[in-house]
Amino acid sequence: MLLLFGLKTTTPATVSLLNNFEIAATALVAGVWFKEKVGRRMWSAIGLITAACILLTVEDFSALAFSGGAVLALLASLCWGFENNTTRVLSGKNPVQTVMVKGFGSGLGALLLAGISGGIHWHAGCVAAALALGALAYGGSVYFYILAQRQLGAARTGVYYAFAPFMGVGLSFVLVGQPLGFSFCSALALMLAGTYLAVTEKRPNP
Repeated sequence: MLLLFGLKTTTPATVSLLNNFEIAATALVAGVWFKEKVGRRMWSAIGLITAACILLTVEDFSALAFSGGAVLALLASLCWGFENNTTRVLSGKNPVQTVMVKGFGSGLGALLLAGISGGIHWHAGCVAAALALGALAYGGSVYFYILAQRQLGAARTGVYYAFAPFMGVGLSFVLVGQPLGFSFCSALALMLAGTYLAVTEKRPNP
């Protein structure tokens, strides 16, 4: 929900790139809350990614004016950081059952929020398209994500999952034609460097 609201006021490429903050959020929660070992390379990656997020979020450094949509995208990534780690606890369970239960919970929660806000509209075509997109983009991704967490752990699975935002950035340029700005290019370079450090970090011994 936070991501969708953020997309209303921020460009798709910026939101896609900000989704990489999920790496930092997942690693921080894994290390601090769940006591999962996080190496120096990962901490460096977190620093670079956080710096890139600051560039994308602050619209005016002289007045410290923040982009509301970008802040919502960051909050969504923070929520995913907690979600990734709690899903790690369930990764030994049947992935299909886990996806079904999580999907039912998140869908019911979103439906309740939509009902409270008066945002429910039963247009058959939109409902069918949303169901198809959800089955592929959410159901399929969560299923494979849980399988990966069995072998890699929450922090490192989040790292490999971080390639998705870069794909989103590329699609936004092709489909939307967003122009490249200096701040965005600088943030993109920092994100790439941070993702590289995170992906190439050796998994520490438990």
